[in-house]
This record gives sequence, C-alpha cells and structure tokens, in this order.
Amino acid sequence: MSYEWWIGARYAGLAHIGRGGRRGDRFVSFVAASSMAGIALGVAALIIVLSVMNGFQTQVRDRMLSVLPHIEVYVPGADHEQVLAHWQDLARDARRDPEVRGAAPFVAAQGMLARGQGLSGVQVRGIDPSVEPHVSDLAGQMQSGGLDSLVPGSFHMIVGSQIAQSLGLTVGDTVLLLAPQGSISPAGFAPRMRQFTVTGIFSTGYYEYDASLVFVDDEDAARVFRDSGVGGVRLRIADMQRAPEVAHRLLGLMPPGVQATDWTQNNRTWFAAVQTEKRMMFLILTLIVAVAAFNLLSSLVMAVKDKQSDVAILRTLGSTPTEVARIFLVQGALIGVVGTAAGVLFGTLVAYNIDVIVPWIERLLGVHFLPQQIYFISELPSSPQVGDIVTIGVTSLILSLLATLYPSWRASRLQPAQVLRHD
Repeated sequence: MSYEWWIGARYAGLAHIGRGGRRGDRFVSFVAASSMAGIALGVAALIIVLSVMNGFQTQVRDRMLSVLPHIEVYVPGADHEQVLAHWQDLARDARRDPEVRGAAPFVAAQGMLARGQGLSGVQVRGIDPSVEPHVSDLAGQMQSGGLDSLVPGSFHMIVGSQIAQSLGLTVGDTVLLLAPQGSISPAGFAPRMRQFTVTGIFSTGYYEYDASLVFVDDEDAARVFRDSGVGGVRLRIADMQRAPEVAHRLLGLMPPGVQATDWTQNNRTWFAAVQTEKRMMFLILTLIVAVAAFNLLSSLVMAVKDKQSDVAILRTLGSTPTEVARIFLVQGALIGVVGTAAGVLFGTLVAYNIDVIVPWIERLLGVHFLPQQIYFISELPSSPQVGDIVTIGVTSLILSLLATLYPSWRASRLQPAQVLRHD
C-alpha cells in the first residue's frame, strides 16, 4: 500500500479503529465519522422512501387490477343486449393478438344505490360469472357469497365491503338501484329503478373500489341500463405493462367503430401523480445526500487545517503536491464509500423488512400511520428496486468525490516554509 493510501485511511479514521491515537487523530476521526453517518442516513432515507413509493404503486395497481381488466373493448352507443349477443365475435377478433389470454363480456354504467335513508353513487359492472375468472380475480376477493349467485333474471348484486358498511348491507338484504335514465310523466321525471338482492360482498383492499363498485349479471345490467353506459369485452393479457401497446394493435383487428382502452388510460391521472411525486421525492431527498456531501467538504477543510503541519513535513521530505492532494482524495473517497455502503446496507435491510418494523412502531406508539380512507391501503408496502438502489449509490459516490476536490487542491497548495514558520 502506498503511503498516500495509508495516511488517507488514517485520516479517515479507518487505520486505527479500536486503537488509541493522538488527540488530533481522534478529533479528525470523529469529524470523519460524523460525515460518514450523514451520508449513510441520507442514502438510507432515500432508499427507504423510494422503496415505499414503489411498493405503494405496485400494491394499489395490483389491487385495482384484481377486479378490473387489462383492456376493455367496446362499441360506443351500441345496444347492450345486441353487444352481449355477439360478444364472442369481438373476443375472437381480440384473440388474434397473441398477447390476449382471456375475454369476458361486460356492461358498465353509473347508478345510485338507495336503502332506507342511505344513498350511495356506484359504478355498476355487468359481468358473466362463468367467464369472469378469465379476466379478473374477483372470485378470490369475495368475503361472503360467490359469483355463481349472479343468475340472469334474478337481479342479484355483489357489493364492495365499504358500500355494505356505509349502507348497512348484509347478504340477503334488498337494495334499490336507480339508473340515470327515466321517463317523463305529468307528475314529472321518474327515474328508472330496480330492486336487487345482495348475494355477495367483496373486498379488494383498495378503498375507492370497495366504496364504489358493484357487480350484477350482464343481462340484468343491460335491461336496467339499456340507454346508458357501454357494453363490450373485458380482456386480460400476458404482460400488463404492454397494455397500451396491445390496445393500440387491437384497434387494427376490430371492426370500424370499436374502441379499446387499457388500465393505464382509465387510471392515468392517479399513476401520473404517483410518478411525479416519486421524481420530486427523489430530488428532495437527494438534497439530504448533498447536505451530507457539504458536511464532508467542511470536514475535509478542517482536516486540512488541522493537519497542515503534517503536510508541511511531508513536503519537506519530498512529497509532491499531487501526492498530498491524493492523501485527502483518499480520505474523502473512503468516507464517501463507507458512508454510502453503510447507507445502502441499512436502507435495504429496512426496506425489505418494513412490513415488520412499521407494525411494531404502530403498536409501540398506539397510532395508525395509514388510514385506509385516505391512502387506499392500510399497510405500508415496500418494493425495493435494484435500479433505484444503484442510482442512489452512484449519486452519493459522485457527490462525495466532488466534495473532496476543493480540500485536496487546498492541501496541495500549502507552502511548507510558511506553515512551519508559524508553528
């Protein structure tokens, strides 16, 4: 090991860990340890926060797609009963794309549920229970009842858990479904309404859907909403991330007038907001690492000031300005590398075990960090991404190395004669 590396490691506090040392060495080591801790905390915070945001996005997306299809193909303005009678034709055209794995008919409309004095606006989805498992995981989300209860002509309904709670519904209760269309009579406007029997309750864990979605048989939905909403085919594809591409291709395989929308379009605002928030959070938390890098710069400047006598002696013994600069480059680089490595290790451990750590803190403090009504989910998720961790680590190392340049240059500019004369 060259002497620049040995002296740089000693100044960084790594050459005499666990051993005694001069008072000046202990002071420099303390400052170096503070800089390492600052970098480690900044890196760990950035990894944990981005992992939680990734987990939040993945969790909500998966829960949404447990009851929603990847792609919807529909004919705007078409008669729903006619669409249901020929939905196999649309499904056959869609299956010409190799990505399509399943198809099922649907009718979608807006309505309102009424029971006693309670009212709730809902999104009504008419489905065929025999083929619905091909495009969604609704059957696995059932808390009570089952999809097979949706028999044509029975006017049965499966409601979300939050709707059931707000309206006080249980299996076997009846509820009135009001359609936005109606008829005009001398007595005024009379909305179209139909009584349904609740035969099932589902829970996705995604509050917005549990509080707004209801499922009925597609033929019953077509009768109630014959003049509103849309009807078509729900599709599931092999790779959900390719849904926009597949939806665009399907338009070329379908008859004129058919439209296709994917899950990213139907939830575009929410996902755009999450991506923007993630980018801004990365920039904001990177400032923490930048502050730690400035702390490293100041600690190196202090080290140069404290060790200027040592530098002067090295210069009189024949060390060149480049070799002196290399000493402090090694010191700053070691602090940056060790701090970054510690931060990556600590942040990754927390990110992978946050499902255990957060409940323990909640029990300890007696609080609940994520009210489901606000954050859509009740547990803090985490999904560490290797790309994010590598980006954070590289960013921290670059900032740390940049922080060493000025102190190293200052050390190389010290004049031995002036320093030793004042000592």
